[in-house]
Amino acid sequence: MSARITAVETHDVRFPTSRELDGSDAMNPDPDYSAAYLVLRTDAPDGAAGHGFTFTIGRGNEVMVAALDALRPHLLGRSVAELCADPGALSRDLIGDSQLRWLGPEKGVMHMAIGAAVNATWDLAAKRAGKPLWKLLADADPAWLVSQVDFRYIADALTPQEALDLLLGSRQGAKDREADLLARGYPAYTTSPGWLGYSDEKLTRLARQAVADGFTQIKLKVGADLADDVRRCRAGRAAVGPDIRMAVDANQRWNVDEAITWTKALAEFDPYWVEEPTSPDDVLGHATIRRAVGPVKVATGEHVQNRVVFKQLLQAGAIDVLQLDAARVGGVNENLAVLLLAAKFGVPVCPHAGGVGLCELVQHLSMFDYVALSGTTEDRVIEYVDHLHEHFVTPTVIRDGHYVAPADPGFSAEMLPESIATYSFPDGDFWVADRASTAEVNAS
Repeated sequence: MSARITAVETHDVRFPTSRELDGSDAMNPDPDYSAAYLVLRTDAPDGAAGHGFTFTIGRGNEVMVAALDALRPHLLGRSVAELCADPGALSRDLIGDSQLRWLGPEKGVMHMAIGAAVNATWDLAAKRAGKPLWKLLADADPAWLVSQVDFRYIADALTPQEALDLLLGSRQGAKDREADLLARGYPAYTTSPGWLGYSDEKLTRLARQAVADGFTQIKLKVGADLADDVRRCRAGRAAVGPDIRMAVDANQRWNVDEAITWTKALAEFDPYWVEEPTSPDDVLGHATIRRAVGPVKVATGEHVQNRVVFKQLLQAGAIDVLQLDAARVGGVNENLAVLLLAAKFGVPVCPHAGGVGLCELVQHLSMFDYVALSGTTEDRVIEYVDHLHEHFVTPTVIRDGHYVAPADPGFSAEMLPESIATYSFPDGDFWVADRASTAEVNAS
């Protein structure tokens, strides 16, 4: 009898990053980096399991876990072999559920939960294949990859035949690019110096350290106060010098006119891009900003909810840099669609990775893109933040400002059991001790 999914575990995992203001920005001043975490258990003889999650910043993570729990009936009892042979079938089933679909469609909490389940399936498939996910995708038959993409709503911008042609056209030189990836890794940039709650001294120290560590781009959070931003950007530029790229990120803080005025006020510090200058849903607003602030580039994507909005951003010429997120949309299958759209329109992909586990996941997508689709790392970098990697079985490794290509089978999504036990909310060891400590302080 073939192996099947026998259990679906869910966990509400939260880390107290707000205590040190790690992750702080103009819209999210006190984030506790969190994961709504899913494990697909099987009765396979080797005990293989698929791990996936979606990222939140604390309050509301229980809502994401409830959404994962709602998918359990769709997952239990499924054939492992069939799931791994065609993850797209699961994606279509979950997205197409006639009642769950009403909660989206293809956006919001339910869609992110579907993404976690789909990503867990890809983790399981890569483990069964004995390959890291990036290589599983890069080695895959192009026609099969195209079969994994849902072209509904995007066929006016990218047809299945165009997608196949892009993948077939990239086969030449793929082995050389894979060798290059294994030798030097994939370029990264770091946001670690730039959190809005950090002092100027800490910003300066971490920016200088980033350059010493081989990073050729840093990013600073902006958008709360213009005078503060001018001062912080001046400190950042002085710390890294004129030859290091410095991006700024407003985290959706501004109206369109405000974004234009604010970006122009920071132009003297030569920002490489301005990220999320306004609502992620405002396609035409991004286009207006882009026309007004050049040569500063416009970047967005971490909160773009599906491939349809990405399609519109590209069709409208609204962005210079596409920032997909491994856990925001419906998982690997939908991100394949986004990567193919970006390749069709010739827009570089620089993924968002500023949350727990996101660096671990998204590196695989960019590495596949380099080896088997875009064929280049020019003007392409993956975000890196130096937080919480120690909680993963196969953590991200950075060397000389580059992501080292993962070698272990899977999607690098598996969290250490002891980390789950310690930081599960509200009954994990850390949170129980934290409440006891707070109660003791209040009593005294």
